[in-house]
Amino acid sequence: MDATMKEFQEKLIEVEIEGENILLARQQLVENDRERNGNREALTALRKRAKTTKSSVPSPFESIMREIETKLLVREVCSTCGKHDVKETTWLMFPGTDIFASVPFHAVHTILEQDQTRLDYEAKKLQSYVKEKSFIISEKGVLADRISPGVLRSMVTLSDTPKKAEPTE
Repeated sequence: MDATMKEFQEKLIEVEIEGENILLARQQLVENDRERNGNREALTALRKRAKTTKSSVPSPFESIMREIETKLLVREVCSTCGKHDVKETTWLMFPGTDIFASVPFHAVHTILEQDQTRLDYEAKKLQSYVKEKSFIISEKGVLADRISPGVLRSMVTLSDTPKKAEPTE
């Protein structure tokens, strides 16, 4: 094999690897979005149960200003619970298992909100990764402005096996 063909083959392998990484990151983004939507739905259900909305509970500053006359300096008001019964429990299924547990209401929505924040961060990180890898592939001059998943899939599924000669009649 001559040098130019070997160089072309090496560049093609690099592009295929980058393309495969992009496809994996996009798949992870889809899974991440599915989990984020589930968390969002669960948080909405908890807010409905507590009869609050995200903006219906006054901020801690407002409650402090209202209660300044009673000399109560700090009173923490949860934005999801509001004045919901703190001792009430709700069922929570732990991720990746089939185990349900009765957990205090405040702990459940706190866990879900922290998980939602983590998932938002991971989604932004994956989007940045996809952008970076897309830019790298684009800089190599292989692709135009936009990378279509079909093109990347076809590049990844290429094989070097020769076709069998069909029998002639």
